[in-house]
Amino acid sequence: MTGFARATGRVEGDADGCSWTWELKSVNGKGLDARCRLPAGFERLEQTARARVKGRLGRGNVAAALTLDWDRLQSGMRVNHGALEKIISLLPEIQERLPEAPPPRIEGLLALRGVMEAPESPNPGAEPGGEPNEEFNGALLAGLDEALDSLAAMRAGEGAALAAVLESQLNEMTRLIDAAAGLAALQPAAVKQRLKTQIEEMLAQVPALPEEKLAHEAALLMTKSDVREELDRLKAHVAAAKALLKDGGAVGRKLDFLCQEFSREANTLCSKSPDVEMTRLGLDMKAIIDQLREQAQNIE
Repeated sequence: MTGFARATGRVEGDADGCSWTWELKSVNGKGLDARCRLPAGFERLEQTARARVKGRLGRGNVAAALTLDWDRLQSGMRVNHGALEKIISLLPEIQERLPEAPPPRIEGLLALRGVMEAPESPNPGAEPGGEPNEEFNGALLAGLDEALDSLAAMRAGEGAALAAVLESQLNEMTRLIDAAAGLAALQPAAVKQRLKTQIEEMLAQVPALPEEKLAHEAALLMTKSDVREELDRLKAHVAAAKALLKDGGAVGRKLDFLCQEFSREANTLCSKSPDVEMTRLGLDMKAIIDQLREQAQNIE
């Protein structure tokens, strides 16, 4: 299922503070694949973060990204005077080669790589002795939980919309099954008439054909063309799918399985169908089943 969530917060420190942002993105997937992108020094949180994602979500490809914004980096920028002096010493040569170029501006010089330097990123995720800073890490993980709440809510809203679509498709499936059942009720008479015509043609060519042979062929033809069992199973699958939607929860994989069973019965119905109209209904069922399968892969 698709979705996006964002959670922000801030942790104050003794000397400086840090603002954090979690961004979660989810796209459709048969299983659950959770990936985390964390700042350097916070790799220790990856296993816990992945576990929390898997504890809340059951399906989809989920990417979780954490970014940190340190106050110390904002206020601790300094000028690399050696690099700046070297650039300034090259300006006469550059102006001689490019006499029509405007003189350099201070903001342009400061924007050159190496002129401005930032201090190394602090790592309040660990104490000076290397032990984890549980308070800071706990705040970050609480922010992840907040983002997961928002993502789960968005996915639930999408799931509710898809449930309505699935319900409509199942209703159309029921209509097709009922239409096929009406045709199936007329099949014995139709098969009997067709068989009578065929027998009359055969007797005209082979008058000595044994009666018991004719009876055997008639019974075999009736059995092969009887689709009532397939229609009963299709009705049962529709009822099971509607029950899953009503119960809610993670039903995606179960619906996937039911779609396989739908396809099996629809294929058998088409292969056993004795007339064109029944085959047309079977093909319409297969089209609906493909739509059901596509939607089932989009839900948890």
